[in-house]
Amino acid sequence: MKHGSIKAVCLVVLVCMTVLSAYGDEQTVDLTSVVLESFNGDTVHEWNDGRHPRRFEFSWALNASRFATKVKDSDGNETNFPISTYVDAWPIALFGYNRGGADIKSFGIRGRFDRKGYNWIDVYPVNIDGDRWEIPMPGRLRYMDLWVWGSNLDYYMEAYLRDYQGIVHCIFLGNLAYTGWKNLRATIPNHIRQTKRIQPTLAPMQFVKFRIWTQPQENVSNFYIYLKQFKVVTDTFESLFDGDELADPDRIPELWADTGNSAAY
Repeated sequence: MKHGSIKAVCLVVLVCMTVLSAYGDEQTVDLTSVVLESFNGDTVHEWNDGRHPRRFEFSWALNASRFATKVKDSDGNETNFPISTYVDAWPIALFGYNRGGADIKSFGIRGRFDRKGYNWIDVYPVNIDGDRWEIPMPGRLRYMDLWVWGSNLDYYMEAYLRDYQGIVHCIFLGNLAYTGWKNLRATIPNHIRQTKRIQPTLAPMQFVKFRIWTQPQENVSNFYIYLKQFKVVTDTFESLFDGDELADPDRIPELWADTGNSAAY
């Protein structure tokens, strides 16, 4: 009986070691905080995805639902709302009262609609040609946060992410019914797939846009919202193996460059 118990315990330990070995990549994490956009007016953005430094050029544009206001001045020039600018303002909780000579700005949005309802404003990235573009997200996202200034209007905000299968997921960031700056933070749901079975296993998402919604009972005649520092907390751990460079998406075009079929990538 005693020998049988020892054998049973050894068998359980062996099975546990096998399971942990098989799923080691998923249990090992290397959490990194990455600022994707400071909203300081810069068009060049750089960060590290855990294996490679990244450099992108993009800016931000606005779009709105059908009842967005259009105004003509005395000269016949038309202003289409919403409009945006960069202002000399920032969250004190983030940068303090004294910015120490640094040129700190925030992205300002001025909105106006002709009628109440479920109106929306989209804030989305565009490339250097002004075309819609999606930001490649580093690693496996765990959290995302954004500093937002609100004026106690009953609005709310969402973020849209596209997974490797092309499915767009809506992430609720929070309600804007507060006064002043607040850090809105959201957890990325576990059901969103960010890995694949085949190599490369990492299947990062892309950021599509922010969307601001107005509630039907709330005033929409003239309002201001400001954004600062879009940041993610992400797991950048990748297991190394013999030949891992052959599964590196950045290396594949280089390895096959002599074929002359660069358009395939």
